[in-house]
Amino acid sequence: MNAPLSHTALSPEQGPAPAATQAADLAALPLIEKWIAFATVSRDSNLALLDWTEAYLNDLGIHCSRTYDDSGQKANLWATLPAHDGETKVGGLVLSGHTDVVPVDGQPWDTDPFKVVIQGDKMYGRGVTDMKSFGAICLMMVPELLKRKLKRPIHLAFSYDEEVGCIGVRRMIADMQAQGFKPAGCIVGEPTGMQVVIAHKGKHSYQTTVHGFEAHSSLTPLGVNAVEIACEFVAKLKSMHRELVQNGPFDPIYDVPHTTIHTGVIAGGTALNIIPRQCEVTWEIRHHHMNTPEDLFARAKAFGESLVPAMQAVAPDTGITHELKSVLPGFATAADSEIAQLCFYCAEVDPASGAGKVSFGTEAALFHQAGVPTIVCGPGHIAQAHQPNEWVTLDQLAWCERFMRRLADRVCVA
Repeated sequence: MNAPLSHTALSPEQGPAPAATQAADLAALPLIEKWIAFATVSRDSNLALLDWTEAYLNDLGIHCSRTYDDSGQKANLWATLPAHDGETKVGGLVLSGHTDVVPVDGQPWDTDPFKVVIQGDKMYGRGVTDMKSFGAICLMMVPELLKRKLKRPIHLAFSYDEEVGCIGVRRMIADMQAQGFKPAGCIVGEPTGMQVVIAHKGKHSYQTTVHGFEAHSSLTPLGVNAVEIACEFVAKLKSMHRELVQNGPFDPIYDVPHTTIHTGVIAGGTALNIIPRQCEVTWEIRHHHMNTPEDLFARAKAFGESLVPAMQAVAPDTGITHELKSVLPGFATAADSEIAQLCFYCAEVDPASGAGKVSFGTEAALFHQAGVPTIVCGPGHIAQAHQPNEWVTLDQLAWCERFMRRLADRVCVA
């Protein structure tokens, strides 16, 4: 059973405070520039980036393997740096990151999003924070890790389609297990401000569909207005969210200390003079360990069912249906675990106060679910992710490079 987590919420003031970093100080800069130049938006292929990365690793003598999606246009890349005694399967450490980025369509960028631009103390580009810089820094470290010889294997795990539901990593983990790899720990380099994140919330997403009955808008009593009923349902979701905000339960270590309920998309109706026949509501629950998403969904569903008798009194074939669209589990790793203690050392963070929990989901939950103790720690902040003019400070990148060099001190023979 995991040890109690009695740490503080993430704070950008924690950790070392070195002199301001210059671009010339970043050993990984050429690799970051290269990775950003591949426009691996989730709707498109990531194979060009993988081809380049695999060639880079092959030149260093590293074997790589891939797992593809059904189309063959996207893939995960798994690469193993063997231990000095030849061990490749057992007791290793996974360095994990996704290769896809979110779209830039319609965003007011001031620079080319697929070209690294450095202005002052910031680096701009799609993916500099979320999360190509971490992957590039891992690649930068490979020659040093090989030169210094590893006590245990290191695995690089680069996935596809994280941004659309952590899709690719599921196949990579299944293949990892099928091939007999048994890592002792995993570090997922999502943007945490280089703080050591030991837990994140889980997420359930749903699509609720109101099936109404069409009629001319001048004859409203003869129709069942799906949009209006959907709005009643959304209002109930908002009411439930307000209860969580006011009453909790609360876990103060999280950036948002309570479970949240959010409506993201609502679509229905065809014309003003037609009573809408159908309306779809897409919504989510992001929960911590003190709430059960199934119970919250049951409350929402029960409210919907309370609306159905009045609907069917007008038109018997009307109703409300629900579909569970996706599930991303939460995760929690003990703060005194080997992987957490290693990351506290590498990040130069005080274990007594440096652990955090976040509300956004990551692939860490899936590695954790597969029995691999996992930590999330990477450069940049989630507030800059998915934004126009996405940026990361040079100091954050330098901090990540120091993290990797301190990791080498722990995992290398020399």
